[in-house]
Amino acid sequence: MCALFFSPYSLILEENHESCEDIIGDEGIGDHPGDTEAESLKLKPKIKMIKFMKHQKNSKSAAALNPETPIDVDFKTIEGIADSPGDPKMECQKHKHKIKISDKMKILDFMKRQMNLKSAPTLTPETQSDMDFNGNLEQNRLAEAQQQLVAAEEHLFGSNEVARAEDEEDKLLTNYEIFMIRLRMAIYDSFNKENNETLKSALTSILQEEAQDRRWDEVAVEQRPIWRPTKCRELHDTLLQAVVEERMKNADEQENGADKLSTSLKREVCRIGKQVQKDLLRVVRELRECYPPDFDICRMYSQLYHQAFSNRLQELAKSSIDFEDCLYILSWIVDYYPRDVLKHKELKEHIKNSSLGPLLPEEHLKTLEEQYFSYKEHEVTKWLSNALEKEVIKWIDGTEPELMDGCYFSNLAVDVIPLVDVTVREVKSILGCESKAQNILCQLDNFLIRYMKSLEELLKTKQENIPNTLSANLVSIHQFRYYVQRAENNFSEETRTACLSTLSDLKSFCHKYFLSRIHTDLKPIYHKLWTQVWFTGHHEVVEELVKALENNTDHFKEMKPECLEELLDELHKDVMVEYVRRMMKRKLKLKDKEQQEAAAKFICQDSSKICSVFTKVGSKQEWLSQILPRLAEILRLQDPGSLQIEIVTLERVYPDLSEQHVLAVLNLKTNLSSSDLRRIKGCLREHRGMLDTESSPSFFSKVLVKRKIL
Repeated sequence: MCALFFSPYSLILEENHESCEDIIGDEGIGDHPGDTEAESLKLKPKIKMIKFMKHQKNSKSAAALNPETPIDVDFKTIEGIADSPGDPKMECQKHKHKIKISDKMKILDFMKRQMNLKSAPTLTPETQSDMDFNGNLEQNRLAEAQQQLVAAEEHLFGSNEVARAEDEEDKLLTNYEIFMIRLRMAIYDSFNKENNETLKSALTSILQEEAQDRRWDEVAVEQRPIWRPTKCRELHDTLLQAVVEERMKNADEQENGADKLSTSLKREVCRIGKQVQKDLLRVVRELRECYPPDFDICRMYSQLYHQAFSNRLQELAKSSIDFEDCLYILSWIVDYYPRDVLKHKELKEHIKNSSLGPLLPEEHLKTLEEQYFSYKEHEVTKWLSNALEKEVIKWIDGTEPELMDGCYFSNLAVDVIPLVDVTVREVKSILGCESKAQNILCQLDNFLIRYMKSLEELLKTKQENIPNTLSANLVSIHQFRYYVQRAENNFSEETRTACLSTLSDLKSFCHKYFLSRIHTDLKPIYHKLWTQVWFTGHHEVVEELVKALENNTDHFKEMKPECLEELLDELHKDVMVEYVRRMMKRKLKLKDKEQQEAAAKFICQDSSKICSVFTKVGSKQEWLSQILPRLAEILRLQDPGSLQIEIVTLERVYPDLSEQHVLAVLNLKTNLSSSDLRRIKGCLREHRGMLDTESSPSFFSKVLVKRKIL
């Protein structure tokens, strides 16, 4: 496209420099009305205008209507433009369309009057209808002024038969330049609240100019006015981009609260990010009402601000930044920008997120994410190592564990779990990646394995306060297990299983320390069970066992209740297993019905007393109280059929009851025939495949029968 027309300023300066200074005078160019956010449109004093005119003189020509190179009126906003060199259309028109000095003086005089215009008097409809081109421009009636230009254009160029006077064409060219300058100013002043009516008129004039461009598209190039097409819509879009870039560049740091942030990068990202939100809210609340629907102005502004923000983030991401700045950029990308801008309650219905694209290209985003994740992995590893080392130092020094509510307590889990959990949640939020969050949790299993080894090393020291230390660590083990078991946490099944297995080993390790000492104390009493001593002096043996249990469980008063309950549950089960194991060793033979009924009675009494001790100290394993009475019933029954039913029932309740276990009990009854034993064995095998082994408790599998019974 050929250049549209020359800049009047360069010619004025060239032909009559002194006249320019006389016109500008001492008054300068006044401020354009507007609020504080529109002050970028204030015009400079005469010295800057003279510099501008000198700059324009160096251009071969100026295309005031070229949307890609807007004229700079105030040096702060609107950028100067020049024609492309060697434009044949422009070269051929230079001599034909020389603008007279008087016309150029009119342009500058008009601009001076426009910039000094603080307010316009209220006009009646009659005076408005009689207003000429300059009068309409002075009153910011750009749509009306444009219609007058089009009317003049049609008069001059509407018919090939009408002879065009060079002066008239030059005058119309000059008026178009004046109009385009005012149009640029109105668009560039979009964020000035007092400019709304002017902007509406400017937008109407743009639509009218677009229609006129289409009208001239049907006419041969040589027959069109030199300024056609004016491409005012492209001019508008280009200027909006300049407006956005300028506002992003000049965003107020203090106004947005960015000055309180710790680094210059954080301050800049916060400043421009909040400027995006602030300006888009202005667009939705104010500018949207000024624009015709086909401009789709909310979409246009959101894309421009999104792209400007993206461009700056890309520049920052390419530079060498530390972890804190990396995290801050990622936080804006995944949290602040989507939440505070794209999903803001006033903006979300006007912004089409799908059309905006990512704030950072994938390659830049991936680099930041890798830097962030690598740092977080290292950070968690360091936290875990430091926490365990701190705990081990206390053990080595023999430091007595803390007491909380009268119970020994370890801070290890309290120190570790929140740090790990916060990191996992942050990683998942920032990276949006479940697998990366799970990778952080993988470190917890390695930590627990090191924890186990540290406790094993502690036992080798044989320090006096080991029982108290283990009591305290059972609290941490319990807390770790609760955290791992929670379904809402981001463990992979593999990691969860591994952690729970290690925690089970940790608990068993601590329990074994305590229980082995108790069982050592109880061993002499166990040896008396189901012997002739027990059968003849039953009362004394069971009382001895109960007293020993009470004495040993009394040592755990300073253990946290939930940990004590688990320990007592295991001890309760161990005692019952040992009782049944001693019973199945068959060192006592029950020859007749009377002895079998007496033994059954003793078993029930023993069960009641043992379970009462554990219930009293906090065991919740009530199901254990039913095992000995069921075995006693097998001893008591004499009828083979009833005995068979009772054994099948027992097998259904305890599927881990084996044939060897049953035969070991039946062998206590020396009066049972071989044929009865065969029928019972056959019945057991017949019902074996119908048992539900998953929902039933495990007990008899822990009772070892050393000698196989046929």
